[in-house]
Amino acid sequence: MTSPLIVDDHVGTSLPGQDGRASAAADTAQARHRSSPPNSMIERMTLILDAFDPGTPTLSLLELAERTGLPRSTVHRILDQMIRLRWLAHSAGGYRLGMRPLELGGLAADHSEVRDVVNPLLYELCQRTGFVSHLAVLDGRDVVYLDKVGGRFAANLPTRLGGRLPAHTTAVGKAILASLDPAHVDATYRSYRGRLPVRTTHTIRTIADLLRELEQVRLRHGVALDNEESMTGISCVAAPLRGRGPATAALSLCGDTRAMDPRRLAPMVLEVAREAGHLLFPCRRRWQ
Repeated sequence: MTSPLIVDDHVGTSLPGQDGRASAAADTAQARHRSSPPNSMIERMTLILDAFDPGTPTLSLLELAERTGLPRSTVHRILDQMIRLRWLAHSAGGYRLGMRPLELGGLAADHSEVRDVVNPLLYELCQRTGFVSHLAVLDGRDVVYLDKVGGRFAANLPTRLGGRLPAHTTAVGKAILASLDPAHVDATYRSYRGRLPVRTTHTIRTIADLLRELEQVRLRHGVALDNEESMTGISCVAAPLRGRGPATAALSLCGDTRAMDPRRLAPMVLEVAREAGHLLFPCRRRWQ
């Protein structure tokens, strides 16, 4: 459902028995790879990716070296390249799968957990309103879609699993960005030199305007609106999924601008997002 997570700010806990199986698998892999360490970069990268499992979605440098049987210096050098290419991401707890596997059809363990929890709520939103519901996470200056549920109108929206859009043009993106420190947002977009990429005539065009918009989102308790800013003729309303820190993800309702009233739908979307947050983070203080 981690830079802030922006995507993931939690790490899944192991189920009973998982630690033993993961440890045994790691020991077997370690013994095998130490006897015949691979030479090619592709094989070494594959070893590192295979080291992750649902029971241990985050691993330290030492754990990766032990599981792959590769020298720690070699692993560290490869990790730097894999992070740059977005195969992996680095967080306070260690290394985890990045966004590229998601875009190719694979799901990082945390993202899969978020999607499994939120998917029934997306169906509920869709059935109650007739509009298309999305679940998305933030990756840099883009949002990446983890799930999409929709009725007849879904085919009119080009969003897809693993697809991405500029965060500042979407309701889900603004809902997540508003949960971050404004200084961090400003630094993230500074390379644009004040002018943001434009998708429609309604797209926010400057960093100053974006920061003002995010302040309005905070005043609405995290509810963000997209009035044809990403796609002409499409409006959206979104709310963040939060534990104690920045939002881990956001969900939204989207539809034909002529048929939907985002402000009327906002309380429903916020209610469902808070329910999702409660399910994902039952032991954390919810954002009010």
